[in-house]
Amino acid sequence: MAEIVVLYKTPKDAAAFDKYYAETHIPLAKKLPGLKKYAVSKGPVASPGGATGIHLVAILTFDSVADIQAAFASPEGNATGADVPKFASGGADILIFDTKEV
Repeated sequence: MAEIVVLYKTPKDAAAFDKYYAETHIPLAKKLPGLKKYAVSKGPVASPGGATGIHLVAILTFDSVADIQAAFASPEGNATGADVPKFASGGADILIFDTKEV
């Protein structure tokens, strides 16, 4: 399996971010070809040391990194990527990696 983890930093307007993310971005991202699972954080994102500056974490699961690359090269992937600047005013870090059970 492979995952994309998106760390959305605290936006200028959290309520507007949440509304747009739920009503517009999630439906776009759910159209990504090969997407197996889509999960998001619920509530505050904290660390053992306290606040993180992260508003929301999204975890998208695919069969492989090649499938992630193909998904984001597709028209649906282009639309999803182009949508991020429309609502992520705080910025976002995107991590892509293979996973293994241990």
